[in-house]
Amino acid sequence: MKRLILAGVAAIALLAATNAPFTVHQTEQVLITQFGQPVRVINEPGLHFKVPFIQAVISFDRRLLDFDAPGEEVILGDQRRLIVDSFTRFRVIDPLLFFQTAGAQEGGIRGRLSSIVVSAMRRVLGNEPLLAVLSSDRARIMGEIRRQVNEEARRFGVGVEDVRIRRADLPPENTQAILGRMQTERERVAREARAEGAEVAARIRAGAERERTVILAESQAQADALRGQGEQEAIRLFAEAFQRDPDFYNFYRAMQAYREAFSGGETRLVLTPDSEFFRYFRQSQPGLPLPGVTPAPAAPLPGSQPGAAAPAAAPTDPAGAAPAPARPTE
Repeated sequence: MKRLILAGVAAIALLAATNAPFTVHQTEQVLITQFGQPVRVINEPGLHFKVPFIQAVISFDRRLLDFDAPGEEVILGDQRRLIVDSFTRFRVIDPLLFFQTAGAQEGGIRGRLSSIVVSAMRRVLGNEPLLAVLSSDRARIMGEIRRQVNEEARRFGVGVEDVRIRRADLPPENTQAILGRMQTERERVAREARAEGAEVAARIRAGAERERTVILAESQAQADALRGQGEQEAIRLFAEAFQRDPDFYNFYRAMQAYREAFSGGETRLVLTPDSEFFRYFRQSQPGLPLPGVTPAPAAPLPGSQPGAAAPAAAPTDPAGAAPAPARPTE
């Protein structure tokens, strides 16, 4: 009988010896409870002991944990709606407070974190416009959200390291309207750019046309001046030439007028025979000298004295034959 008692005592001692020691890893922190009540917290890794069969060991991960919040529709400060999908990084910093508020399992804190994160996002994003959320101010906004979430999560023994927006989408019913407004805005900007380009092009074209007009006008004026000087010099030369013999000049101009008038061969003139236009036709009879032409003097007969009058020409008959020589009388 004593042997049985000793064997039972030895078995109990052996079980107590195996149940009393436990190991805490570097990634864990331990809460010791006795009959369901927390007794002490162990944060140092290594070998530790507890009262066997009376105390229990509850381990909590001391590493960084993650929590993905579901997408929530948020109304921004400019009354626009966004569907925000976020994630949170946290760790257990107070195992005793965590056990008292959320329980022994880490899953108990996730539901509470979801409501805390969504509430903080609604408060902060409700005061910010859409452009601030999509610009460089997003870091400031996320810092404010993280601060508010961390303040509320510390009541559960949890420290929030970071809160980030993974995705921010417009609601499907607003997407087409916003895209239409964006397209209209881009078209307006494009029209303004085209109008400014057309204005610059018109200004450049008008300047070039003005310069062209000025250059042509100056060239035409210079050409007219040179042409006038040339005509003046030609008129002067003609005047000097024709002033030497006015009769020849009048005769030359009359010949030019005849050539212009009769060159076509079909010119008809209705003039009187004594018209001034035909004065050179009347003067072109045989024996009449032309204007400007001095008749040459007759050559003296052989044997005549210089300065003596030339013998009269023998009369001719009407037919133009020379008279027969006179016979000597007997």
